Amino acid sequence: MPITQQGSINTTALQVPNLYVQIVAPQPALNGVPTNILGVVGTANWGPVNSPSIVSGPNDCAQQFGPMQARKYDLGTAVYTASLQGASNFRAVRVTDGTDTAASVTLGTGIGITFTAKYTGSLGNSLTVTVGTGTNSTGGAPTYKLTVNLPGQLSEVFDNIGGTGNALYANMAAAINSGQSGLRGPSQLIVATLGSGTTAPTNPSTVSLSGGTDGVSSISSATLIGQDTNPRKGMYALRGTGASVVMLADADDSTQWTLQNAYGLAEGAYMVTTSPVGDTISNFASTLSGAGIDSYALKAVFGDWCYITDTVNGGITRLVSPQGFVAGKLAALSPEQSSLNKPLSGIIATQKTYARQQYSDAELQAIAAARGEVIANPSPGGSYFSPRLGINSSSNVAVNGDNYPRMTNYIAATLNAGMGIFVGQVQSPTVQQSAKATLDNFLQNMFQQRMIQDWKVILDASNNPQNRVALGYMQADVKVVYLSIIRYFLINLEGGQTTVIVRNSSPNFQ
Repeated sequence: MPITQQGSINTTALQVPNLYVQIVAPQPALNGVPTNILGVVGTANWGPVNSPSIVSGPNDCAQQFGPMQARKYDLGTAVYTASLQGASNFRAVRVTDGTDTAASVTLGTGIGITFTAKYTGSLGNSLTVTVGTGTNSTGGAPTYKLTVNLPGQLSEVFDNIGGTGNALYANMAAAINSGQSGLRGPSQLIVATLGSGTTAPTNPSTVSLSGGTDGVSSISSATLIGQDTNPRKGMYALRGTGASVVMLADADDSTQWTLQNAYGLAEGAYMVTTSPVGDTISNFASTLSGAGIDSYALKAVFGDWCYITDTVNGGITRLVSPQGFVAGKLAALSPEQSSLNKPLSGIIATQKTYARQQYSDAELQAIAAARGEVIANPSPGGSYFSPRLGINSSSNVAVNGDNYPRMTNYIAATLNAGMGIFVGQVQSPTVQQSAKATLDNFLQNMFQQRMIQDWKVILDASNNPQNRVALGYMQADVKVVYLSIIRYFLINLEGGQTTVIVRNSSPNFQ
């Protein structure tokens, strides 16, 4: 009386009389892919290079990449401004210009061991290694304790390291690089290289690492773009991470926008870029037109940069890119929403408001005609900073709202992630019905959550003729009606003593 999975036995060729139980798989179901992942590329003074890391916010970013720096292209600043808008799921990529170096220091006469920071960057210059007496040290069998310190990080302690001569340094290197079994893992701050020295180190003593550099002297927008060949660098390191909104921190070179647009179309990401600080509307319009960008995948924010208070670097007032605010707000919103008129936090002023000026309707119309975005105050909802237009760089009014790329990419990515289960199955009306039901159920969920207005799925013999089925094709035609965004609220007001109002029943005024 065998129990099998459905399809694992030939039920038309059974020979032995018996009970056969087949387990039938339940109806496949789709759960939407995350839409809150924000990809950020920038510079830092610590951390892995060209390797996407999961970051939850500014504190986590500081742990992995060091504190934010008061300079252009800074990764930490972009994460900080985005997190103020509610973004909390980042894929962060650190880039350098190739001149970055790791801090290091030697220990012991004749160089018994060399300690090198795990990552390049100037933060490594704050690393110290302290030599002390091991907890179980005795006069006859002395042991040593190594304590690795880096401000803002937990201290690492490697205790009871024994040995004499060069063997002592070999044991130190093994403890740091491989960890101590059952006690602690390898160091996350330094790596050790064994030297040839044999004289025991001074106990107690502390050595400081030095020579670490960030590699930021010649960073440009092209550096942040990176390369798409292995090993991938910069923006291309974000491939496959699921980042639905992407920004290259302070990348204001319009010659690089076309590459960002191509990446966004290929990866299903909404690219947020900016023009240079202090830009003019006329220059912005000609720049965007000259860049050859007419696409829903890229949102170009006008270069009216924003002032913030940088509490990490002494409470200074800094001028930063508007990208982080806009990208952070988009990542924090459900995909059917628009950034239009949504309040932005953390902005003291923009260059426009700092000069005690406001955008006129003519200026806003010029930016909209250029297919750009701008942060402005006041907003339609009140006296606060917000994205004033909620559009991308497409000239097609059917797709130029924030909600189009966000929703389209979300639905496409979800179908791509979940519908592959039907590939390899025998095509039959039952399988077609199952695939259609899977699509309908997902879209029904979106409808119930008020994310879409309507939908229709066709997957049957009407769009799967036998000549196509015979070639192995199964086709589903899906139409989804998105909810529109209110952009123009028109109120027709008639008032006056001669105005007549007709009601079924009139209020009784006393």
